[in-house]
Order: sequence, then structure tokens, then C-alpha cells
Amino acid sequence: MYSFANNKINLTLCGMMGSGKSIVGKLLARKINFNFIDTDKFIEKKIGKPINKIFSEDGERYFRELEEKTIIDILQKKKYVISLGGGAILNKRIRNVIKNNSYNIYLKVSIDILTKRLENSKNRPLIKNKDINKVLMDLIKKREKFYKKSELIIKNETNINDIVENICNTLKLYD
Repeated sequence: MYSFANNKINLTLCGMMGSGKSIVGKLLARKINFNFIDTDKFIEKKIGKPINKIFSEDGERYFRELEEKTIIDILQKKKYVISLGGGAILNKRIRNVIKNNSYNIYLKVSIDILTKRLENSKNRPLIKNKDINKVLMDLIKKREKFYKKSELIIKNETNINDIVENICNTLKLYD
């Protein structure tokens, strides 16, 4: 049994890379018996190469076009928890479909914690061979105004199970 605001049919998780969207999404979907999709992983599987390779060989614009089509298609379905790529929220069409077809949750994490979580990451094209802290600050400046329009903002800096419980309790989701 589940019920949440405006009878939305999906849950989307947005936030910066490293904010925990995938792990929280998997656990949340399992708990409420929804399907789970990580849009970045879905695109990698569909195209047959990792995102950093898509970026380097085909460009970010091509990736963003794939991302838009993928998210819009997924959000036509029901009972999904969807982990969005960190930059997906910049796309107006994606934001509109999210608004109409899902309940959006922003997983907020401080820059210090994000930097620590991402310092050994090798498969994130936007931070590869760059000053992670500076890149994150720049990205947050561009994205946070959209993240903050989410229907629920959860600080994800503690135990993952507690975060999932917090979401379930806040949205009155029951398994």
C-alpha cells in the first residue's frame, strides 16, 4: 500500500553526483515494491558504453539528448523509483515531465561530503582530471535552484536505511 501527494505514480530522486540517488533508490523501490531505474546505468546499457566514453566520443549534447528521451519514456510508466543523472534537472522538458508524472525528491549533501565520496571516482566525466571541489561548487550553483523545487528535500549524510525510512514516513509509504 502506498499513498503520497497528488497521487503521483512514480518517485524521482535528484541531486548531485555522489548524493546517493542510486543506493537510496534501490532500497526505496525494494521497500515499496516499485521498479527501480538508474537513468545513467540504463543509458550505458542501451548504448553499450560507459557515460564517460559517451561524453568523450559523442559529446555531452548527445548524452543529454539520450537522457531526455530515456527519462521521458520511463516517466510514462507507473510504479517506478527513478535515479536521475545529476544534470537531468537542467532540462526544462524533463522538469515538466517530472512535475506531471512523479514525486521528486532532492537528496541534498554538503560539498565536503560529496568531495570525499567522489575523490576516487574514475567514471564521472564532469570531474575527471579536475578540481572536484571547484567543479561541484560550479555545478551546484547552476543546478540547486532546480533541485530546491523538489517536493521533498532530504539531507543524505547519514545512514542510508534511515534516509529510506525518513522518505517512507514523510510520504506515508507502506510496504
